[in-house]
Amino acid sequence: MKIVILNKPYDVLSQFRPDEKHPTMADFVNDKDLRLAGRLDMDSEGLVFLTDHGGLNQYITNPANKKFKTYMVQVEGDITDEALEQLRKGVELKDGMTLPARAEKVSEPEWLWERNPPVRFRASVPTSWVEISICEGRNRQVRRMTSAVGFPTLRLIRTKIGEIDLVRMGLQPGETREIEPLLYPDFQNIPAEEPYRSRSYVKKPGGTGGKPIVRKNKDGSVKKSGTKRIWQMDESEKPKRRTNGTTRPNTKAPRGRGRGRG
Repeated sequence: MKIVILNKPYDVLSQFRPDEKHPTMADFVNDKDLRLAGRLDMDSEGLVFLTDHGGLNQYITNPANKKFKTYMVQVEGDITDEALEQLRKGVELKDGMTLPARAEKVSEPEWLWERNPPVRFRASVPTSWVEISICEGRNRQVRRMTSAVGFPTLRLIRTKIGEIDLVRMGLQPGETREIEPLLYPDFQNIPAEEPYRSRSYVKKPGGTGGKPIVRKNKDGSVKKSGTKRIWQMDESEKPKRRTNGTTRPNTKAPRGRGRGRG
């Protein structure tokens, strides 16, 4: 298993496919075997994993595994103890109640790098910083949580996933570092899984080739997937054509497979 840490800058898309308006992961990492695990929104910054392990993303985003993701969050207004307590207990969002979070008011970080463009805020309204840790992975969850308790997010930086600490590594925006997974307890219980492979039967130039993914049931049997073609169906399986009772039967010879020539 290969894992690369990237400090994702602001305004970078969490994808490898090219984009006309914004930089992407491909501008910082040149390795076709790596995929993103633990994406960040374009307007968020900080720690992301890039890996060749297909199950890592599901592993770190599943709340059952308790892999807390820690964010340094600048919010509009001087956040109150009541708001912090709400975050700790759980916040009601449109997609349901969040799990309890860790939330502490902190000073502006000494290691903080400048953002380009800088954060826009109102001079008449103070800002404050909160360190928030969650073990869920809902869309824009931290931003929605702080907004729900009355303190909208102005800037969001992910600093940790489990024990992997971006600040301790000293990575600046755009910098990467490959780590040895066996040195970190976070990765010791990840289920074994084959590296990412192409789903194509035919090996394409420059591609990974590989066999298509085979999905299995709990008892080990192969799942049946896909839709049968009409010539693969028994007469009882073929769809019946609905008519108004006036359609004449088809007496033409069948076309295609099995039709004689000459």
